[in-house]
Amino acid sequence: MDQDKHIICVKWGNKFIPEYVNILKNMCKRQCTVNFTFNCLTDDPTGLDPDINVIKFPDNPGAIKTWWSKLYMFHKDLPLSGELLYFDLDVVIFRNIDNLWTYNAGQNKLMIIQDFNRCRMEDWKVSNSSVMRFTAGTLHYLWEMYAQNPHAVQGRMHGDQDWITSKGTKDIVWWPRTWIQSYKWELVGKKDTKIKNGAKHVFQHPPTIPDDCSVAVFHGEPKPFNCGDPLVVDNWK
Repeated sequence: MDQDKHIICVKWGNKFIPEYVNILKNMCKRQCTVNFTFNCLTDDPTGLDPDINVIKFPDNPGAIKTWWSKLYMFHKDLPLSGELLYFDLDVVIFRNIDNLWTYNAGQNKLMIIQDFNRCRMEDWKVSNSSVMRFTAGTLHYLWEMYAQNPHAVQGRMHGDQDWITSKGTKDIVWWPRTWIQSYKWELVGKKDTKIKNGAKHVFQHPPTIPDDCSVAVFHGEPKPFNCGDPLVVDNWK
């Protein structure tokens, strides 16, 4: 691929149905004026829209599984060049995201979120890997060190973002806090509770959305697929 800008997601296993990938592509196209190629790194491209560039995982069952599979994006032989903007599949993009390309551009840093426990502990040091931007090939050590002994890493760390936080410290820069927020902990509020409304879950109070927030992250439950709040219904499609 020869374009300079790529949006990429990862779909491994059956946790997320193909609709998540297709909808993420649609949201990105609606909310981004920058020319990009949309890519999916996956073990199974069944059901993906034909305009999605598919990158197949190699056969490496020890290292490539669950959320750990995201680390393969840092492989030096990933067939992409230029800037990569990564989104988890459980996000809702509801405003323009052009600033995610331009913020701190050209610095060869790993743009990433301060983990959402920041709403409880202001100086929380862990990063959250739901939205990241980096230059292809510049952080290949994150994959190479992990791939040397993936079982050992998986045994002592909870997930990929703990590994990235631990090993990528010198390259990490956090996004501005208000740009990308946890839907249930920050936009709605960590003390609110969801209730069932038919097949969907809804929160009892509407979210309070900062003027510069464009991405809501749906970690845990509910997922966009089973959330009936207006922000999701209006944008996750």
